Amino acid sequence: MAQLKISVQTEDFDSGAESRALAVAGTGGVNSFLGVVRNQNDDADVKCLHLEHYPGMTEKQIQEILEQAVAKWHVLAATVIHRVGDLYPGDQIVFVGVASPHRGDAFDACEFIIDFLKTRATFWKKELTPDDDRWLVTRQSDKDAADAWDTSAASDTSQ
Repeated sequence: MAQLKISVQTEDFDSGAESRALAVAGTGGVNSFLGVVRNQNDDADVKCLHLEHYPGMTEKQIQEILEQAVAKWHVLAATVIHRVGDLYPGDQIVFVGVASPHRGDAFDACEFIIDFLKTRATFWKKELTPDDDRWLVTRQSDKDAADAWDTSAASDTSQ
């Protein structure tokens, strides 16, 4: 059974410590993704990124995403940490880490998790710029990335 860790929090985290903690017995590779707040988005300077979530529901959605990854790849451990509240350019916003016996599964599962996290977990994001505040919508490129996993899963006959 895979060890899964999910945290939605205001506090910062130590991505190195989180990566090291994933190296459980049998691990041959750990892959991670670290997302940070941009200082510019769509040609506008970003002063602050405000994130909100639906407590309880958001964590349940992340749990479901991790369970899908565990069902598709050989995942020994996985961690998702997502921050909420006011974050500033350069601040860490999200950590996704996956441990697996082999690098391929770690890479694929990590990419799958972040693609689905971006499109299937309930977070509301508002950018504060010098000119205005604007709620962000899911980018089409993020939807396309998640949809590609759905297509590949539907055509995968080896499972």
